[in-house]
Amino acid sequence: EEATWRYPSEEMFYNAMKRKGWKPSANDMEHVVKIHNAVNEKAWAHVMAWERRHCERCPDPKLLKFRGRPKDYSPKAQFLNFLGYKLPFDRHDWIVDRCGTEVRYVIDFYNAVPYGGNAPVAMHLDVRPALDGPSSAWDRVV
Repeated sequence: EEATWRYPSEEMFYNAMKRKGWKPSANDMEHVVKIHNAVNEKAWAHVMAWERRHCERCPDPKLLKFRGRPKDYSPKAQFLNFLGYKLPFDRHDWIVDRCGTEVRYVIDFYNAVPYGGNAPVAMHLDVRPALDGPSSAWDRVV
């Protein structure tokens, strides 16, 4: 049985935000969910760019699971903050199934300045394999 990732409905997203202590407006959920989904698609495109290095061995990697870790700053984010940069507003760890091998990716989400001032929201995604082993370290070096 193939499991397919499904994005949350507006109601599910609204309830999740409330559980996390946010004060969302139900009227904004359509736009918030669209932005959320677009950002996740962009993050997945970044993951797939890394995964292309392994396409001969695994042509069809899949997202296995993910975990939001908004206040658990990655070592890279902490180092950049030490140098004077702002901390990310969110972090996710995504576990990708690379044809039987689990590979963790770290995604730091940063606020950014909208290009040309026309976009309502802009962000920068720093997506990379976690340094969990030699293979991931090698991927990040070459």
